[in-house]
Amino acid sequence: MSSRPALGKIGVWTAALKTDSLPSEQVSEVAAELDELGYGAIWLGGSPSPDQAGVLLDATSRITIATGILSIWDHEAAYVAERHTALNAAHDGRFLLGLGVSHSALAGERYRRPYTAMKEYLTALDSAPSPVPASQRVLAALGPKMLELARDRAAGAHPYLVTPEHTAEARDILGKDSVLAPELKVVLDTDLDRARTTARGYLARYLALPNYTNNFRRLGFEDADFADGGSDRLISAMFALGDAEVIRARVDEFLAAGADHVAIQAVTESPLADVPRAQWRTLAEALPLDKG
Repeated sequence: MSSRPALGKIGVWTAALKTDSLPSEQVSEVAAELDELGYGAIWLGGSPSPDQAGVLLDATSRITIATGILSIWDHEAAYVAERHTALNAAHDGRFLLGLGVSHSALAGERYRRPYTAMKEYLTALDSAPSPVPASQRVLAALGPKMLELARDRAAGAHPYLVTPEHTAEARDILGKDSVLAPELKVVLDTDLDRARTTARGYLARYLALPNYTNNFRRLGFEDADFADGGSDRLISAMFALGDAEVIRARVDEFLAAGADHVAIQAVTESPLADVPRAQWRTLAEALPLDKG
């Protein structure tokens, strides 16, 4: 796509900053701090509604707010298109619609022919009374077919739980003009045994989802790597573990492999409950943010 979303090089991925998880005042306070720290985007996880993204838009003045991702099974396309248009009109075009097909374990009986369903959803966004331009949406793409769709019918891709090697392959498929914004999980802990334990506790839930394990197999991992929360090899590939400089080095690997932007997810011992403000502050000093 010729028109790229304004993301900067580094963003934050979090599922915590939603008003069904935290009081709206706390959500707004944290979002405002991330804006001030210089992060380029907040990727709101857990299939957020556009209105939940709107709380973050209201609290900020510069940063892009993206859904990372909105499940196409949970949100009707015409409503999403209507709210997308209204939010961007009110907030200087800072809302980026990240879309995904989620997982059969989460979507249940609705989960049928996900690639076709995504194409149909994009068509519904195109034909809505307030269409969502392709330049204002990205897809949670892992495999080649979805990456091609992200190239042809969106601004690009937001792959989740991937490696620099996947990023290089995705860039080859997307071409030079599409945006590529992978998510990267990090554990800011110099005790590597403890960091691996933290990472393994979080990764275990993803190892039950075939979309991810199939992608891991494409990257050369085997069934033995999926046992007991993940082998050391898998953990080391999917997480950056250590101090801020180690994490900066992994971010640089993603950027060198072809990423335009890296969405950092700071993983703690209680990743679904914690708002890791201390980690975000530490990383803001080490990562290439726009401090101006």
